[in-house]
Order: sequence, then C-alpha cells, then structure tokens
Amino acid sequence: MLLKKISVFSIGMLLFLILGSIAYAEEDSIYNERKALFQKAEALTQIPWYYFAAIDNYERNKVSASEEEKMISIQFDDDHWFGVGNYMKNPNPDIIALFDGIGKDGNGDGIASPDQDEDVVYALAMMLLEEGPTKDDIKIALWNHYQRDLTVKSIMNTAKVFETFNDIHLTERDFPVDINYNYSYRNTWGDRRGYGGLRIHEGTDIFADYGTPIHSTTYGVVEMMGWNRFGGWRIGIRDIYNIYHYYAHMSGFHEDIEIGTVVQPGDILGSVGSSGYGPPGTSGKFPPHLHYGMYKDDGYSEWSFDPYPYLRRWEQMAKSKR
Repeated sequence: MLLKKISVFSIGMLLFLILGSIAYAEEDSIYNERKALFQKAEALTQIPWYYFAAIDNYERNKVSASEEEKMISIQFDDDHWFGVGNYMKNPNPDIIALFDGIGKDGNGDGIASPDQDEDVVYALAMMLLEEGPTKDDIKIALWNHYQRDLTVKSIMNTAKVFETFNDIHLTERDFPVDINYNYSYRNTWGDRRGYGGLRIHEGTDIFADYGTPIHSTTYGVVEMMGWNRFGGWRIGIRDIYNIYHYYAHMSGFHEDIEIGTVVQPGDILGSVGSSGYGPPGTSGKFPPHLHYGMYKDDGYSEWSFDPYPYLRRWEQMAKSKR
C-alpha cells in the first residue's frame, strides 16, 4: 500500500512538473516572438529593439491583469491611425497618408491594419523616426505622443533594463530583507499615521535589526535616493511593470547604488535603520525597520496599493531558493 501511495505521488509530481514546463515554454515562446518582431523593426529602422519592447511593455501593464494578453499591446486610436477625415477607415497606405494618418504596411500585404502586429510596430517605428534615431530623439517623440513626463521616464527606464539583460522575460523576484537574518512583519498598509499630519500608512513595515541587508525585489532602475523627512534615507526604484518600489528608514546605501543604476532581484541596496521623522540625520524615533511601499501607474495617475500579498509570495520564493 505504501509503495502504491508513493507511486501515485510520484506520478502526480511528474505530471505537475511536465505541465509546468509546458506552460513556461508556451509563455517563453510569446516573449521570443515579441523580441524577434522588435529586432526586425530595429533592422529596418536602426532604432534599438529595446525601445519598441519598452513601449509595448508599458502599454501592456496599463491594462487590467484579467484582460487577455496580446502579442503586441501598442494601440493607436482610429483618427490617429487612419487619419482625421478617413471616415471609411480605408486601410490603403496611400489613402491613410493622404489623410495624415500614422498607419503603415509593415508586413507587405498592401494594407495598413491596426490589427496586424507588424503594421503596428512599423507605424510606431516611423513615428519615432520623425524626431530621429538617438536616445534624446526618442524621448522627444515619446513626449509628443504621451504628453506625460512619468510615462516617458518609465519607458526609458524599462528600455535600459531590457538593454542591460538583453531579455524581456524577466520574472524573478526577491524578498526585500535578507531572509537569513531575523525579521518580522504583518499587514500594516492603511494603518493610521500621525507624523506630519493625519494620513494612512502606504506600505508594509518589516522589522529587523540594524544593518540587515536590504534587497531589490525586482528588475528596475533607481529613480530616487537620498533623504526624505518622513522616510529618512530612502530609495525609489521604477520597475518594468509600471510600479514604483519605495524603501524607507534605511541606515545607509550600498556603495554601488546611485540614481540611474539598473538593479535586479537580490541586489543589495543598503541596510535596515530607523532614520526619518525629522531633518537629515534624524534617527531612533522608532524601532529599526524597513518601510516597503508599492505604487502603480496606469498612464494617468499613480497610487499606493497593498504590498503585503506580494511580500508573502516573494518570501516563499526566496525561501524555496535557499
């Protein structure tokens, strides 16, 4: 009977591993296809592939996670694509150009369709090239299109990450404090806070001893660091999912970290402290801990959301690796 149970368990585990491998292979396949499409656009335009990838990634992460994932998430409204006055939405590239539309034929089938991925990416490339192929030119083109500084910053940061790792399928995560040290935390998001005026707590407090290493939880770029009256010594990292990660009350920063540094999960950012609630250097007004906050950008506004469920998941991931 015991052997039978072991056999059933082994078969179950084998099926789980096989199905998991198939699912990951299918997920990896769509990323490879996307990157190949972006690299084709680079060959045609000399604009580096990671800019197309970053724009597409930004658009994908503006929508609800429940929506079906498309190969390409870049979209243009009908007036922009077909041109104002092209009421019949004629997909002939010459007609579209006559009405000053952005639509282009990227796959050589003689029509410019906003439903064809190659057409959309090629149209995007031509839009960017109106300003030029350099990094500064692309920033100007993005501003002209989005009219929003934070959007331009997010896309440029994501492009920098994709360039650094030469990959767009970056799913690894880590817990924000070293799990080899003593620490404790609970869900404190939304709790009442009084310093500086009545407000809610926009994060989770992870209590640990002074000097406990603080890790980057994700891939991203250091966007902000230095002193803040509320957060003390703090770091802000913008990731590739339109999320800003906020680390506060640190005792100091790692020597390799500065604004603009590309980080990955597990990189040491600094150490736990009790800084904040006063002018630069103020410390010890509360027990040492890391305040960890997450802020989502949907292309229009940015807001705080509860990081606790993510921390629980990343903690288990970190422990399984150990």
